[in-house]
Amino acid sequence: MAVYTHVPAEEIDAFLTRYDAGRLVSAKGIAEGVENSNYLLETTGADGNGHRYILTLYEKRVDEADLPFFMNLLDHLGARGCLVPRFIPDREGTRLQQLSGRPACLIEFLTGISVTEPTIGQAHAAGAALGEMHRAAEGFAGERRNALDLPGWHDLAAKCGDDFDQIAPGLKDRVAQELAFLDAHWPADLPRAVIHADLFPDNVLMLGDEVTGLIDFYFSCTDIRAYDLAVTHSAWVFSNDGATWFGDRASALCAGYEAAHGLSDAERAAFPILCRGAALRFMLTRAYDWINTPADALVTRKDPLAFLRRLDFYAAATPAQLLGT
Repeated sequence: MAVYTHVPAEEIDAFLTRYDAGRLVSAKGIAEGVENSNYLLETTGADGNGHRYILTLYEKRVDEADLPFFMNLLDHLGARGCLVPRFIPDREGTRLQQLSGRPACLIEFLTGISVTEPTIGQAHAAGAALGEMHRAAEGFAGERRNALDLPGWHDLAAKCGDDFDQIAPGLKDRVAQELAFLDAHWPADLPRAVIHADLFPDNVLMLGDEVTGLIDFYFSCTDIRAYDLAVTHSAWVFSNDGATWFGDRASALCAGYEAAHGLSDAERAAFPILCRGAALRFMLTRAYDWINTPADALVTRKDPLAFLRRLDFYAAATPAQLLGT
């Protein structure tokens, strides 16, 4: 989440008149993330008791044509018991609006906080929640290509070009070597499904060791299902700078997933390669954003080298080490 488009409070208040949400009390921009402009809204509520919502304005990286996929997916997951935020329709039943020249939606606010240093219990709960989400997604008819798949990584690398070496000397060559390895080894025959593709701790709401919500599905797509666990693994089992590996967290995360969904022998064998892909994916998107983020954007830039360190770790790891088996 982030704020690129600044919307005056008066415009947000007028926007809310389309809904049974009451009047605007406050609107606070949310700086985390890099994809869309997001505001936490406090309103009087339709009954006068107060209510919270998330207002999202979709920026250039999110294709408006993809929004029905996300809406339908969250409806599908919510109907099967997943704690996900629904898109709220206005009084005429319309969920997708326009605000300040951007597509916009009002979205349910879920309680809970995002942890910064997960405990073993929280890692286990996150793994279980991901497995439960994969089970709940079964039968969903929608499909969406992953624009950040292996061909997409090649495209991002080309866009970064020589600027890689402004981030770290030799980074351009390191990326080229990794892409060549993944071209030769990326698995082609593992089960595919709808995945979240971005289940970082800031996209999991928790109270203690209990998951209260999974949010920010704007990277969700159809891809290798076990790759979703690899993405989550890369986000949950290292220090933020990628320098320290927490094996106990990794074991707990994977045990939670195994209990809720499970992995095949082929998925386990391919897991280090999937983790290398996940680490490269986030290193590349962080590098691109580091190079291209506007100076006046209310957004927190994230260090690409934190995922280069993860990538180096994964390149030397075994399936048993990563999965805790």
